[in-house]
Amino acid sequence: MGSKNKLKRFKENETFNNVFQPTREEVVGNLFPLRGKWNTDFFKNENPIVLELGCGKGEYAVGMGRHYPDKNFIGVDLKGNRIYIGAKEALETNLKNVAFLRTRIDFILDYFEVGEVDEIWLTFSDPQPQKARKRLSSPIFTARYKQILKPGGIIHMKTDSDVLFDYTLEQIEEHGHEMLACYPDLYANLPQDLDQQTKEIFHIKTYYEEFFSKRGHVIKYCKFRLAQ
Repeated sequence: MGSKNKLKRFKENETFNNVFQPTREEVVGNLFPLRGKWNTDFFKNENPIVLELGCGKGEYAVGMGRHYPDKNFIGVDLKGNRIYIGAKEALETNLKNVAFLRTRIDFILDYFEVGEVDEIWLTFSDPQPQKARKRLSSPIFTARYKQILKPGGIIHMKTDSDVLFDYTLEQIEEHGHEMLACYPDLYANLPQDLDQQTKEIFHIKTYYEEFFSKRGHVIKYCKFRLAQ
């Protein structure tokens, strides 16, 4: 994408009421106004909050928002030109339960209060083959998730990466997290008795899933609860 188009999207993001781009002052000064107040001040309801971390174009956040009107979804990513796509679609389809937060995931504790989040999705995260500590399922990150998740909160991972998937399974076992579901080949192993809504959620595909699926990559999924 050309620089002019990116700049145009950045400017439009500033006008979208479902996109939040915290300033450095808000982060450093612990002044982000929605921390602890996402339900009351933005969504205007008490429905569960679900994060999609590293959301890219927001396909999952938007898709889940459409299927689950009784939940609130927040896509988190640093790339404003990608967030733009999901945010614009959510606005155009009047999805009031979908928002986007432009930031580094390293700073997630600055935007959510203790126990404010019900679920987290990690969809096709960068596997970081040379830097395990930067993987979004590493202990550095799960320690942060534990603070913002409600007790019993759930983490979902969907990936094509053997490296990331195997690493995540190792972390779940090593740290005593509770495995709730594990599909090393998601679409080959889906239970036949799944309800239609869950089947539709699993078949929401991000740009990267489409890309890797066409190249024959096997899609993997796991769901787990952090040890308390």
